[in-house]
Amino acid sequence: MDYKKTNAPLNTVTRDIIAMAEQTGNVYETVCIIGKRANQIAVEMKKELEKKLQEFASTDNLEEVSENREQIEISRFYEKLPKPTLIATQEYIEHKLYFANPAKERDRLDD
Repeated sequence: MDYKKTNAPLNTVTRDIIAMAEQTGNVYETVCIIGKRANQIAVEMKKELEKKLQEFASTDNLEEVSENREQIEISRFYEKLPKPTLIATQEYIEHKLYFANPAKERDRLDD
């Protein structure tokens, strides 16, 4: 996923969670959906960052630690990105998330 192209705000934004819950009809379910997506995004971002920083990993002596400008720039880039919860919330608001509740699906089939 390209996190540079997200419309998510960089700061915390107050939102009407009741209005957001209209898609699911349940505030708790909405929060769980956003939370699970935020965890997925956080794992993706962490793997991507580790992959990029792996290039700079050295097996040299621990005393010989030198700072690499490229490594610092990569770290700063990831620090400036919106938090995973804000990205997940924005995806939810823009209807970019697919979610299904198996219990509700089963209840519908039983009726």
